[in-house]
Amino acid sequence: MKVITKLATSLLLTSSLSFAATLATVDGTKISDEDVNNALMQATQGRLAQLPAAKQDQLKKQFLEELIAKQVIYEDAKKKGITNSKEYKEQLQKIIESIKKDLAIKLWQKKLFESIKIGEKELRDYYNKNKQEFMQKESVHARHILVKSEDEAKKIINQLKGLSGEALKKKFIELAKEKSTGPSGPRGGDLGYFSKGQMVPAFEKAAFETKVGHITTTPVKTQFGYHVIYVEDKKKAATKPFEEVKPYIEQRLKMEKFREVMQKKMQELKSKAKIKYN
Repeated sequence: MKVITKLATSLLLTSSLSFAATLATVDGTKISDEDVNNALMQATQGRLAQLPAAKQDQLKKQFLEELIAKQVIYEDAKKKGITNSKEYKEQLQKIIESIKKDLAIKLWQKKLFESIKIGEKELRDYYNKNKQEFMQKESVHARHILVKSEDEAKKIINQLKGLSGEALKKKFIELAKEKSTGPSGPRGGDLGYFSKGQMVPAFEKAAFETKVGHITTTPVKTQFGYHVIYVEDKKKAATKPFEEVKPYIEQRLKMEKFREVMQKKMQELKSKAKIKYN
């Protein structure tokens, strides 16, 4: 099903090319930012946005040059008659037939998948029988300022002393952006929610022991340096409500049924087909 989604996305992107900004022109053929982004998304398997901005810019320049090189070679191949050769036309036809077959199969599978319905009772039964799957561990939402020395950390703590509530949070975010050497610095030191076992022991212990709306009163030392931690929120361990996990359960049960239906359908189709092994 992921392939179908990728295909649909690709078609939507293709339809918007006329509105894309042109980055380069090779013998009259335009190469747009959409062309570059599409190539990058395929190369990074959709994880382009997770890369640092500087890395994204570097890759965009690299892929633009690669697309220019491909276009230059393609233009030369046309001039040399490659696209009119018998070999080219035969291989192109094979590729077209393969794509047509793959697309038909994927759309057939998509239609079959969408025809599967899961009732409310079945969804609730699964939830009630498998609640352990939907346990949400105790978690804490924290920010931190990471510096190299203990003295630096102590100075930051002194700057924050006497502050509370929104004033403390605002000043902490300001100092995190200004002084933190960690990757979360530009985000005001925001680490989001994390549960036990996700952070190094010393950092985790301090975060879970600090009250909401407070900071650690002494620097927390780890292998990365010295941390000042601000605890923004805490969540107790709890079972996620049915409505929240319902889409996940439905998708899971549909996939299980889809495999069963596919197996039966394949047996049926094979029994009707004239198959001869050589």
